[in-house]
Amino acid sequence: MNQDITFLSDGGDTVRDLQLYLRAPAEHLLDWFHITMRVTVMKQMAKGIPRTDLVDLEAEIDRVEWYLWHGNVFRALQVTDDLYFDLEGLVVACPAVTKLWKAVDEFRGYIANNSAFIPNYGDRYLYGEVISTAFVESTINQVISKRMVKKQQMRWTKRGAHLLLQVRTQVLNDEWRDTFCRWYPDMLPVEANMENAA
Repeated sequence: MNQDITFLSDGGDTVRDLQLYLRAPAEHLLDWFHITMRVTVMKQMAKGIPRTDLVDLEAEIDRVEWYLWHGNVFRALQVTDDLYFDLEGLVVACPAVTKLWKAVDEFRGYIANNSAFIPNYGDRYLYGEVISTAFVESTINQVISKRMVKKQQMRWTKRGAHLLLQVRTQVLNDEWRDTFCRWYPDMLPVEANMENAA
């Protein structure tokens, strides 16, 4: 109960409400992976827009990312606001600009809503603290997605994948043997096995 917990989330209210329910005094952070996903999409959109004399879109998006990496939400929102208003003047010129303008507006709201959960990612990274769940996302994509694809010979069902994840969680939490002992009362607990071996 006294263990320090850090929750990383995508910034959605429902996930954060669950985290607060589970452990309110824990540290709650916005996952860097979800910030960079949105920033990467905006950068890709900016590449498709002809460069103007008014603003270098990619450089401005890089500035926003740099400020967020260093936990300076105030400056990141200022630059995002400037970028939003610069794009607003160009919206009539090109449909690609309209798309980026809407993405910047959505990103601005996302950062503003999650500003209290944005730490200095640079410092955390420097000290070896977790800033992202990218490794989890990668594992899910490589293991679970691959098995759920219809082309696989031994494809998992949703129920089968759910049950496998429950087993894996119990193994990681060292609860799997206790579950077996509950199911099969004649099975000896680990301590009894060790005493019999001695």
